Amino acid sequence: MTVKRIKQNNLDNQIANHPLQSKEWGEFRKKWGNEVLETKFGLLTLHKIPPTKYKAGMFIKGPAPTQKMLDDLKKIAKEKNLIFIKLEPNIAFGDSSMKYVATSKEKTKLIRLLKQNGCVEGKTLFTPTSFWIDLTKSEGELMKSFFAKTRYNIRLAQKRGVTVSEDNSNKAFEKYIELTRETVKRQGFYAHTEKYHRLMWKYLHHEPRTMNHEPIAHLLTAKYNYTIITTWILFTWKDFLYYPYGASSEKYYKNVMANNLMMWEAIRYGRNLKLKTFDLWGREPGKGFTHFKEGYNPEVIEFLGTWDIVTSPLYHPYRMAETVRWKFLRLKSKFVKPRF
Repeated sequence: MTVKRIKQNNLDNQIANHPLQSKEWGEFRKKWGNEVLETKFGLLTLHKIPPTKYKAGMFIKGPAPTQKMLDDLKKIAKEKNLIFIKLEPNIAFGDSSMKYVATSKEKTKLIRLLKQNGCVEGKTLFTPTSFWIDLTKSEGELMKSFFAKTRYNIRLAQKRGVTVSEDNSNKAFEKYIELTRETVKRQGFYAHTEKYHRLMWKYLHHEPRTMNHEPIAHLLTAKYNYTIITTWILFTWKDFLYYPYGASSEKYYKNVMANNLMMWEAIRYGRNLKLKTFDLWGREPGKGFTHFKEGYNPEVIEFLGTWDIVTSPLYHPYRMAETVRWKFLRLKSKFVKPRF
């Protein structure tokens, strides 16, 4: 698969170290209905807490917290009547030799700063750990590092005639929507709605192209017998490739191992774009798809975690109500099938 990058993202995005901090993501969230504030540290989205007059702030995948940043966010919380602001900094830690990985000493220092400012550990949005693949390694090195079963499945998909390519056409995106609906129904999990996915694609793929900027979102498709059976949306941002969304057909994918080849071709896609790191967008030990990702021998990366800047005495009653709400939703999911 031959690919090349076009013009780098605009100057407004220079401080954004993650696609969820990009100007395009901010425009998407505005259209979705959120109030979006552009602070000197990054994007802060505001979310209504029904049926109250209060809101919560979400500062997701931003930079490492500083005293100045926390002070400014507290001021915004007071002005905007926020119960709390949730922080999930895009700061990775570990013993890795890969770029962008900080030390455990730095993590301890940041956590101390958060606690000194009244922050408490909050309910997570993103998993506290993720998988990273080093795209600076050669294809041979990477393939050799995979589990034997994973290498076998990649070869099996190739032998059975599965092909993978980038296809950003309207027809391919409609197939992505169709397969996402099928996947949600089959696996019974709650996903973002069809409207959400369509808006995301508009603002992260189509809108940048109209301004001659590099799109953030790209669609990869796997075909078998000329039929698209697997679709993945990938994000490219600076030196990183991300895998946030995927969907597949149950009819074929287990037999022809299309997902295995898709992951390998996604890795090759990132390398062809001269990207450095592939973030597999989350890790949940014990889950089937996490086991699938482990076959590619990625490195486990730990983030700073989820921290809430508490700015109102209503925070703790809110957390209690949220706990009850999530218990109800989990119970409901046993009897009511999720809808896409």
